[in-house]
Amino acid sequence: MSITVIAGLGNPGAEYARTRHNLGFWLVDAFAHQGGATWRHEPRFQAEVARADVAGQPVWLLKPQTFMNESGLAVGPFLHFHKLPSSALAAVHDDITLPLGRLKITVRGSDGGHHGIASLLAQAGPDFARVKLGIGSKAHPEMNLADHVLSRLTPEEEAALAARLPDYLQALKLLITEGPDAAMNEFNRIKN
Repeated sequence: MSITVIAGLGNPGAEYARTRHNLGFWLVDAFAHQGGATWRHEPRFQAEVARADVAGQPVWLLKPQTFMNESGLAVGPFLHFHKLPSSALAAVHDDITLPLGRLKITVRGSDGGHHGIASLLAQAGPDFARVKLGIGSKAHPEMNLADHVLSRLTPEEEAALAARLPDYLQALKLLITEGPDAAMNEFNRIKN
């Protein structure tokens, strides 16, 4: 099954817009902008939804408005409504195990302690691709994890991510046009 749905995970609201936890929203926003797609609110799916065309292939873009920990409550019903298996989905999310700016694509696996991914596993199924964007580990071991993931990116960190944006967008395009294996082979091995 090819990837036909890309869900960026994050928290709705301006207060979360530039936080580490919202990198999923940030990347799907950039992808939508690049493709000229327009967001619209879909109350029945509790999500912002856009439709893009990637190399002649229609793709749905989603930003769940359920807050991160309940992302599956938006994505699961969307997939069920469109009669799509979880293998049609790619979830874009932050990852504390990767250095800031590193991108890694995986398929299947555990939630790795990420509550948004746990919600997707429960509501959508296990076979989706994960596009992990590194946010780095906590500055201090005693720091609360929620404080870390909800902290704002510094201007230097935003600049570093902006510099990587063309690679991230290319990774999403390759995921759609050639599938997860090709995207993993290309982007998991490079110096990112």
